[in-house]
Amino acid sequence: MLKYFFIFFVFFGFNNFAQQIDSLKINDTIQQKIAIKKTYSKARRAAIYSACLPGLGQGYNKKYFKIPIIYAGLAGFGYMFYANNKKYNYYRSALLLSINNNGVAQADGRNYSTDQLQILKLDYKKYRDYGVIGMGIVYLLNIIDANVDGHLKTFDVSDDLSLNINPWQNKYYLGNNNYKTAYGLSLTLNFK
Repeated sequence: MLKYFFIFFVFFGFNNFAQQIDSLKINDTIQQKIAIKKTYSKARRAAIYSACLPGLGQGYNKKYFKIPIIYAGLAGFGYMFYANNKKYNYYRSALLLSINNNGVAQADGRNYSTDQLQILKLDYKKYRDYGVIGMGIVYLLNIIDANVDGHLKTFDVSDDLSLNINPWQNKYYLGNNNYKTAYGLSLTLNFK
């Protein structure tokens, strides 16, 4: 009788136990997938917020110290665009005036030839364009930073990871009672 009970328990009880373990594994994988989807959703939302208004994604990720950096970059490149565009327009109008005045025009209290005005105009146009490119780069970096911060919010940085740096010494036998000693550093990375 005990033998039949044992066989019954092994076949039906173990099968039920295995099903419970499988259901736990399925629940764990489902929970992991849900957590991953939430992470991607939060990262995507932070990137969209930063695309709509620079710095808003950093605020969503609670990285408030980055917001003034973003606006300082945008303001700096914006001022670069404004100042160089103003000078570009000034030298452009002086160039048009010099073309109408036999190749000579006065700008900044000095007389310039048409070639000199053309060079000045192109220099300020180049720096004006650098200002636009810089604002675009700061804007894109703002979006990328918000997205990366959104993904790294759930990244585990705990004390379980450790890097130990210790002195290292090893003696080598050369024969005839001669030893050579080697010194160095030992780097040990522990994952707990």
